[in-house]
Amino acid sequence: MNKLALFLFGVVGIGSVMTCGCRPTPSAEVPQPPKVTVASPIQRNVVDSAPFTGRTEAVESVEIRARVKGWLAEVAFPKKDADGREIWDVKAGDTLFMIEQDTYRARLSAAMAQLQQTQAKQRLADASLARAAQLVQTKTIAAEEYQARLAEKEAADAQALADQAAIEQAKIDFGYTTITSPISGRVSRNLVDAGNLVGADQNTLLCTVIQMDPMHVYFDVSEKDVLELLRRRREHQDNPSGADPTVHLGLANEEGYPHQGKIDYLDNRVDPATGTALVRAVFDNPEQNRYLYPGLFVRIQIPLTPQEAAVLVEEEAIGTDLGGKYVLVVGKGNIVDQRYVELGTQVEGLRVVRKGLLPQEKYIVKGVQRARPGLPVTPEMAKPTQSQATASASAAGGEGGGGPMEGIPAEGNPVDGRPVGSRPVEDDAGRPASPPDARPWPDAPVE
Repeated sequence: MNKLALFLFGVVGIGSVMTCGCRPTPSAEVPQPPKVTVASPIQRNVVDSAPFTGRTEAVESVEIRARVKGWLAEVAFPKKDADGREIWDVKAGDTLFMIEQDTYRARLSAAMAQLQQTQAKQRLADASLARAAQLVQTKTIAAEEYQARLAEKEAADAQALADQAAIEQAKIDFGYTTITSPISGRVSRNLVDAGNLVGADQNTLLCTVIQMDPMHVYFDVSEKDVLELLRRRREHQDNPSGADPTVHLGLANEEGYPHQGKIDYLDNRVDPATGTALVRAVFDNPEQNRYLYPGLFVRIQIPLTPQEAAVLVEEEAIGTDLGGKYVLVVGKGNIVDQRYVELGTQVEGLRVVRKGLLPQEKYIVKGVQRARPGLPVTPEMAKPTQSQATASASAAGGEGGGGPMEGIPAEGNPVDGRPVGSRPVEDDAGRPASPPDARPWPDAPVE
């Protein structure tokens, strides 16, 4: 019994010593809100514009075909300059092809000979009719004989007219043996080589000629844009030169819209199936600075309504989800608010925000992936970018500066009436609790 008591006393003593020697477990360190870079919207006067895509098409395009049958005797293009380089531009009236002329020259000579023969018959018929007219007055011949001479005269006159028409047709056919360009432009390669028979069963296609200057561009616009174009025309009724709105064009290998043209045609109806109407613009395309070819894909921009003090943000700050386009705004208490916006045109790398963002608010430019709506962040002002520096002369936002900001003032979302997300409830460890449909912000991916 004494041994058992001593054993229990020893166990209790050791446990007491071990318990007294343990240190309290320190509480887990609370992570700091993620750092993000924010910026203020820029305000400046801009002209809102609408972008479109279109295709170039020649003002005039001609298929050169053989109109008479014969052997192709000569291909008269391309000519060469003093340096031996081929010249594919032609003028109206330049000779392109020659078809053998011997057959058609002979037909023309035969037609002219036939006319001379008919004219001889005309002279004989005139003389016979004059004698018959004298004899019928003296009752020497019957009236029927006079009528016969008169019919011979009229038949000879008709045959002369037919022969003259045959000569004209022979001249036309002979002229078709020399094929010239009806317009000035750029000629394609010859589709038939010399020595081949052309025009046998059909009018053989020999080549094409396309007018290169000016150049048309066709594109489709929405009903809203059609109404805007009609409004402009009504406003410029007293100024015909301003009735055709200016448009700008950019190619696939160009930045922006460096080329300027005019709208010269609007279709007479809106297609009810697509809700669009066809529009045509014309652009100068001189030979010395030719940049357009028929069939090219081009980008079109039409300036619309001018906007004063428009709000512009960086393109990289705009996100997209099922609800549409949005930006993340840092509000009161540095709480992130997801703000859906209506976007306008692009200006020098910036995007116009028509609705959803106020000039005095701050939006996240970098670190968007680390931010979560309704959770706090540690904002730092971004340094002005080149796009912002270009627009700084008319900007209304604050200037950028380094270092963290303490409490960006914003009393709420005055744009759409939604309250800015309040500070989330803290869990047992003192960390902000994540919403049910979002990952906890400390585990968010780092940009």
